Amino acid sequence: MRFVCFDIGDKRTGAAVGDDETCIVSPVGMIEATPEDLLIERLASIVETHEPDELVIGLPLNMDGTHGPQAKKIAAFAERLAETVLLPIHLHDERLSSFAADEAMSQSGLTHKQKKQRRDSLAAAAILRSFLDYRSGAGAATQDHAPPTVAPA
Repeated sequence: MRFVCFDIGDKRTGAAVGDDETCIVSPVGMIEATPEDLLIERLASIVETHEPDELVIGLPLNMDGTHGPQAKKIAAFAERLAETVLLPIHLHDERLSSFAADEAMSQSGLTHKQKKQRRDSLAAAAILRSFLDYRSGAGAATQDHAPPTVAPA
């Protein structure tokens, strides 16, 4: 099964693709779009290009695992996106995904600006990697229960 993952931020959204057969995950870029309608339009374009079976969206849980205001905002956004792209969307814990992206670039020799441009898509790749590990059973300890899924209306 093929997946597209989005790490949605207030200013930038990272995207990654991968599948559960090869377990290969690749960052595919970053989008700068803040009005929600424009962001949904651009995400739908990425979905159309990569033709996934399902989507994964990083869910920004609090460090204690609770849902704060940002997690609720992302869950509502996922519902809107599901209605547009007509695909199931899995919400997956994104805690420490930006840290993982920064760690991956720490010895890269990239400038701060270059790292900033790549951070969001690498964070999306980290979220998707964690999601695929969870699905395969390799990452079950990192999620207390099955991630919520948003189905298109």
